[in-house]
Parts: sequence; structure tokens; C-alpha cells
Amino acid sequence: MPEVTAPFQPGTPCWVDLMTTDQQAALDLYRDLFGWQGEVGPPEFGGYSVCHLNGRAVAGIAQTMAPEGMPLPPVAWTTYLASDDADATLRAVTAAGGTVMMPVMDVGTTGRMLVAADPTGAVFGVWQPVEFSGAQVVNEPGALNWNELRTTDVDAASAFYRAAMGIDVEPMEAAPGYYTLQVGGRVVGGLTTLEDVPPGTPSNWLTYFAADDVDSVVDVLVKAGGSVLKPPFDSLPGRIAVVQDPQGAVFALIRGEPM
Repeated sequence: MPEVTAPFQPGTPCWVDLMTTDQQAALDLYRDLFGWQGEVGPPEFGGYSVCHLNGRAVAGIAQTMAPEGMPLPPVAWTTYLASDDADATLRAVTAAGGTVMMPVMDVGTTGRMLVAADPTGAVFGVWQPVEFSGAQVVNEPGALNWNELRTTDVDAASAFYRAAMGIDVEPMEAAPGYYTLQVGGRVVGGLTTLEDVPPGTPSNWLTYFAADDVDSVVDVLVKAGGSVLKPPFDSLPGRIAVVQDPQGAVFALIRGEPM
């Protein structure tokens, strides 16, 4: 199992979490889909649950909350990018044209975080580790496998993430129109347009989880009340499906090696 034992390099996707309207239902669903173990966390952390796969932290699930008088945020998976200084990253995000949606805050003794949107509207998190670096297992069935920015403006997004997070964007020769996100010369994610999604879809980060059998996981999800946005298909990196859980969170499944 590819366990993560070293801190993530700044700019690398390091964690994903789900903000949802029914936390317990989501915990039950993802247990059935991926074998995660998780329970509602302590109230001082809003009940936030760190889910585990075979004893290793794999993703977070929490109940959506909103400040008084504000609407609840949409149900969604959020990708967090690693930082070694959240305050400096906030300044860089602002200087590069991003919008800070949640300023830097301490999360107990585990780390520091912020949430922002890039100039094209895609929401992402930033995580500065203290005692907790992020995902402890990746690229295994049931674990995070890939993070993909789907954007309305490739040039604007590329310039922003390079300036704010030190992420380079390079064309992928084997897949025209697709780009890799690179940190220190290492591929850490992907970038593409919104051509293959329903009209009106905003820019977003899509989370991919690995699956031994994509079709079977899709079947389990559908029986639980989820829906299929893009049925399983074979592609360059492997077999992929894009789905939506019963509460509305969109994510992807993949069987294959990360690019």
C-alpha cells in the first residue's frame, strides 16, 4: 500500500474532504463504497470526521455549516494544496487575483488552513501541516488517486496557480487539450476545460478515488441513491466514471495508475 510518510511538497494536493448535509449518511455511504472507517468527531471541531482506510487517514467528512444569516455552502469535495506557510500563501493568493473565502485558521494542533477561489471560480483549500500532514495513503483502491482542475480559462488558471502556489502547468502530449500540474518537475494533478460537462458548470476541482472495479462501485452508488454523470469508459490512464453521491457531491472513480 503506497503509504505517505513524508510531508507533501508545497503546491501538491495533500487532502480532500467532503462537506455534506447528512454527515452520518455520508459516512455510511463511503464505508460501503470504499471500506472507510469513520465516525462523527468531537464537537469542538464541528464533528469533523477523519476517515481511515486500513488504519491510515484517507479523507475527511463533515457536516455543512454556515455563518448566521448565510446560506449553506454547496455539498462538495474540496481539494487541499499543501503549504509551508498559510499566511504567506493567503497573501500570494490575493496578489494573484484569487478570492479568500475562509481566512487562515488554526485547526487545533493538527495544522492551519484557508479556503479560497481562483480567478476562474474554482474553490480549493490550503493546508499547512503541524501534527497532521494530510492523506496517509494514496493511489490504492479506496484512496485518493488524482486531483483535476476543470476550468473555464486555462491561461488564467495556469497563471494563478503558478504565482500563488508554485504549480507549473504543462501540456500533455498524449492527450491534446489536457495539461499536467507539476511541482518541482513531478506531476501532481491535471487541468482541463469544461467542454465535456453540462453547460453552466462552474470551474471546479474534481477528486478521483481509485477502485479495483469501477463498474461495481458505480452499481453500489446507484443502489444507494447516487447518480451517474459520466458512465464508466476506458481512457488513456484507465477506466473512469464521474458520479454524484445522494447528497449531491460529485467525484470520479478510476481504475489505473495515476498519470
